[in-house]
Amino acid sequence: MTAQTLVHTPPTSPRVVAVYGGSFNPPHIAHALVASYVLGSHAVDTLIVVPTGQHPFAKDLTSHAHRVAMCELAMRHLRNVEVSAIEAELPTPSLTLHTLQALQARMPDAQLRFVLGTDLLPETPKWHAFDRICELAPPIIVRRARYPAGGVSGPELPEVSSTQLRERLRKGLSTEGYLDREVAAYIAKHGLYR
Repeated sequence: MTAQTLVHTPPTSPRVVAVYGGSFNPPHIAHALVASYVLGSHAVDTLIVVPTGQHPFAKDLTSHAHRVAMCELAMRHLRNVEVSAIEAELPTPSLTLHTLQALQARMPDAQLRFVLGTDLLPETPKWHAFDRICELAPPIIVRRARYPAGGVSGPELPEVSSTQLRERLRKGLSTEGYLDREVAAYIAKHGLYR
């Protein structure tokens, strides 16, 4: 009888995937800073940026295809960031829970986390099944300037909003320092937000 050596390999931790959803109308420099901050300060392997398909609160958005393309440009320098057009495939209006469930079905071995800014915390009581969202993808809460942090640690990210930028673009004002140069060029090329 020969002795056999049993090799015990330690169980591997599931891949942690942060899901960063939003209108991204347009994506700006603070969106890229959020992605970089989450990847650098949390135990996250991949961050998936998910532009909203159709906003559940009926916000007027430029086309989903344009916003996906602009997100790809805005995030192009960041490693471990993917942009997903999954909400174009899901029923409308887009609901965060349904998006997370669809992503979990495609990545059954991943542990999902949901990126949420303090600016959105007051809206969460109006969200569909927010408690289920938190169970499926425990939130990573990111501090936004001028919005109460409620015990959330970490730096405040700059006060930049897509609403401000759309207004600047409508008025023909400079977006330097607010928009990635490639995103600004894309907007000009396609005549968006005029």
